[in-house]
Amino acid sequence: MKDKPKDPAESLYSTWTSTKVLICFLLLISFSYICYSLKLLHPYICTQQSQFPHLQSHSFVPQPNTIPPSQEPKTNISHIVFGIAASANLWPHRKNYIKLWWRPDQMRGHVWLDQPVKTESNDTLLPPFKISGDTTGFKYTNPKRRRSAIRISRIVSESFRLGMENVRWFVLGDDDTVFVAENLVRVLQKYDHNQFYYIGGTSESHLQNIRFSYNMAYGGGGIAISYPLAKTLEKMQDRCIQRYPDLYGSDDRLQACMAEIGVPLTKEKGFHQFDVYGSLFGLLAAHPVAPLVSLHHLDVVEPIFPNMDRIHALQRLELSIKLDSAGLAQQSICYDINRSWTVSVSWGYAVQIFRGISSAREIELPPRTFLNWYKKADHTSYPFNTAPVSRHACQEPFVYYLSNAIYNRSTNQTTTEYLRHQTRMPECNWKLANPSRIHKVLVLKSSDPHLWDKSPRRNCCRVSRPNRKKNGTMVIEVGECHEDEVVEVS
Repeated sequence: MKDKPKDPAESLYSTWTSTKVLICFLLLISFSYICYSLKLLHPYICTQQSQFPHLQSHSFVPQPNTIPPSQEPKTNISHIVFGIAASANLWPHRKNYIKLWWRPDQMRGHVWLDQPVKTESNDTLLPPFKISGDTTGFKYTNPKRRRSAIRISRIVSESFRLGMENVRWFVLGDDDTVFVAENLVRVLQKYDHNQFYYIGGTSESHLQNIRFSYNMAYGGGGIAISYPLAKTLEKMQDRCIQRYPDLYGSDDRLQACMAEIGVPLTKEKGFHQFDVYGSLFGLLAAHPVAPLVSLHHLDVVEPIFPNMDRIHALQRLELSIKLDSAGLAQQSICYDINRSWTVSVSWGYAVQIFRGISSAREIELPPRTFLNWYKKADHTSYPFNTAPVSRHACQEPFVYYLSNAIYNRSTNQTTTEYLRHQTRMPECNWKLANPSRIHKVLVLKSSDPHLWDKSPRRNCCRVSRPNRKKNGTMVIEVGECHEDEVVEVS
């Protein structure tokens, strides 16, 4: 029996229906692909008002109070909580270091003591006190028997438990540490406080770093821990401490816990442990190209300016910090061609004049005015290069230390004054101009608060022509290098 012939209209209708289904299917696929592509650029497109509810994405939708990191205000000093480790025995003396840098109206934090101390009327200039929690239940088997290390290592966790609001960073230091707060903020602004960060510096002694760890932030020089990392640390630190009873100090216990969390040390060259003896002149006169953040072991090293006690010497440095903290101790190198002198400026600290023309490569090395933490160790026991000791009398530099610093409103410049350090210089038979005729150096500089927002580079300096009316004064201009300006002598 033959099939009934199909009605042409019915056949056309069937074909058209199939085509519509195909077109709809293709449109559905196309729209899904477009939404998927757009979500790679912006995760919130096509999630709230899709025409196809069953295809809605489960992408994260921010909470109403969540501020994207790009829209958050820059980190400032109010976002930092300081935890300062101190002991009652040393407090009457050490508190004077803290008074140099602490600003009670701007800063937050506490001094963590082992027992209560007597307070005086001017102690209102200091952070409030806290007594550390009892640590007698923790094991400590290190033969040095400094159980205070356990107490100090828990300062960040105890600070976190105080529940302070709007905290981005916890910064740890010792009672003999002086912070340059503006530079600390500049360093922390580089990092996302919503991520895990453990920031600090290592020791100036290679043997110290070998004994403890190159992966450890040394606590006296300062340690910065981001809020989310502190939150994770607080949950596990007491268990972690129990696993390391044989460790010596607080900072190596802290680093052991960081290793368990999996967070490495982010090194910043401006955190200074200063595991050295003697004079810091060499380290400050040739400071790394990095903001100076902290100074530690101030009871161990000599005063940073000669013929002064430690506190008054640091107060003098405050003159420069107030005018231009970003430029503090930053080295510039230039030449007085007419007199064949090499000049090194450590802005806000000291100026050196060398007879002859020396390369920048030589002058940027710290001279060995200091001794290793292990006194029998020689210069090969530093984890950085140092300048060899001058073997010729004529190579001894003439040193000028900061004596005053002012701001000139009319020129919008700072003027720092440096006076020659009166010390007996060895006889020199070189037939060159004698720098001993220079009694004073004036350095003119425009402050640059955004210096560290740029790629690291030393400022340039230029020696002005001698003024016959001021034969005993050298004038130097320091500032951002001009285009194609380099330190060279043809």
